[in-house]
Amino acid sequence: MIRLASVNVNGIRAAMRKGMGEWLESVDADIVALQEVRATEDILVPLVPGWHVLSDEATAKGRAGVALLSREPAVAHRTDFGAVDFDSKGRWLEGDFEIGDAKITVVSTYVHSGEADTPKQVEKFKFLDAMNERMPQLREHAEHVAIVGDLNVGHREFDIKNWRGNRKKSGFLPSERSYFDGFFGEGEVEAIDGVTRPGHGWADVGRRFAGEVDGPYTWWSNRGQAFDNDTGWRIDYHMASPALAASVEHYRVDRYPSYDTRWSDHAPVVVDYNI
Repeated sequence: MIRLASVNVNGIRAAMRKGMGEWLESVDADIVALQEVRATEDILVPLVPGWHVLSDEATAKGRAGVALLSREPAVAHRTDFGAVDFDSKGRWLEGDFEIGDAKITVVSTYVHSGEADTPKQVEKFKFLDAMNERMPQLREHAEHVAIVGDLNVGHREFDIKNWRGNRKKSGFLPSERSYFDGFFGEGEVEAIDGVTRPGHGWADVGRRFAGEVDGPYTWWSNRGQAFDNDTGWRIDYHMASPALAASVEHYRVDRYPSYDTRWSDHAPVVVDYNI
């Protein structure tokens, strides 16, 4: 059994001050993927004693940043991603792990938030294009692969509480959701925006486990009473290769007991894989 957790920490230093350390020790995970770390490795490592650390810092200091914490060291890792002229630093980190007799490749990723009709959205589409190219390569690389993290897109109407009001906003644009139709589809997929895409056949573990229900949400705006009213977005995913998806034993979102006990605006997503 491998327990894999993922969370956008919204700044590792602030998260640890607010109580992340207690969660990290209690979750009993083999691997923890972090996004939006916003810290250099020399700052990160002392904050997580007892863990082996892989990290990829963003080009701009204090922005983005992804990491993988593990109880056993990775046997290999990679950060190359996308075209050579595309800056993906701090947003894509692959690690190969051997835990007992099991082998698993884990990707911690932080997709751009984007902003409709701006250069920020162009960068987001470049990243999604790179994912589209890398996913079949990863299936050739390893049988058991998980791409986890903050993907900043709600795929379906179940994934956003107020989806009707967000159809023209980044995070729920048909042109973004179209990629996810391909990520999770089989064969030739007629995507929501009318584009025909090759289906990669990966599993959305959260949706598969929860079923056709609202949520469970993983991010809540700090505005108003979003958390208290559970007016959230499910934008933090475990995307699993077919062989890994078949091994899922349990899925959960570690939602905070109350607004004032949160240490991030995202909640951790924890999955047990029996491989």
